[in-house]
Amino acid sequence: MNSTTPHSLSAWTLIADSSLLVKFVLLILMSASIVTWAIIFSKSAMIRSAMAGNKKFLEVFWNANALEDIQDKIEALESAPLAKVFTSGYKELRKLPAQDRSENGASEISNITRALSRAHSLELDQLEKYVDWLASTASAAPFIGLFGTVWGIMNSFQSIGAMGSASLAVVAPGISEALIATAVGLAAAIPAAIAYNYLLNRIKKISLDLESFSQEFLNMIQRSLLTSKRNPIHGNESQPTA
Repeated sequence: MNSTTPHSLSAWTLIADSSLLVKFVLLILMSASIVTWAIIFSKSAMIRSAMAGNKKFLEVFWNANALEDIQDKIEALESAPLAKVFTSGYKELRKLPAQDRSENGASEISNITRALSRAHSLELDQLEKYVDWLASTASAAPFIGLFGTVWGIMNSFQSIGAMGSASLAVVAPGISEALIATAVGLAAAIPAAIAYNYLLNRIKKISLDLESFSQEFLNMIQRSLLTSKRNPIHGNESQPTA
């Protein structure tokens, strides 16, 4: 019995000797864990790049004298969601001939608002893509591991019944197999839950920044159309559209 105990309690040996169903459960959980970590690393890098790009864009925006100057300077800020939202609104503004502008600017503001909202939604979709996988893994992985645990315990009881003995040598392999399934399930679920909450908070922060910028951009355009009557694309003061 002493010679078989180390073999029976070795994690790799237990996995190799486990039933086909438990191996399948472990394969699912390990695959989910690999995908989870890939999403965590890729999305964390994307969000860091987006926030850094937004910061650089705001520096360019507030230091520019005209909107056309901003557009010329932000071509390198491809990772900045704010730059893409601005570009969408700027392109819509350029489509509006000066002679067709209404007295109160309602039509212009409506078109630009839709363009900004559309760009906002597209940027959020990119940032949120695959993040829901983390939530699914966090909620489902423990139950998948629990399924493997129950199956391992069932095998232990079957071994007890077949051998007519409840000794540690009979029970330990099945229980250990069950605990491995539980551990792998938790190892997949815990990082997924933490990363999901963290990434979601970062994405919400970016979304608020996009919304705030869109409102400020619209206010600048509206002030230009309603008060100064100057072309907002070609400014000559310290603020881009004033």
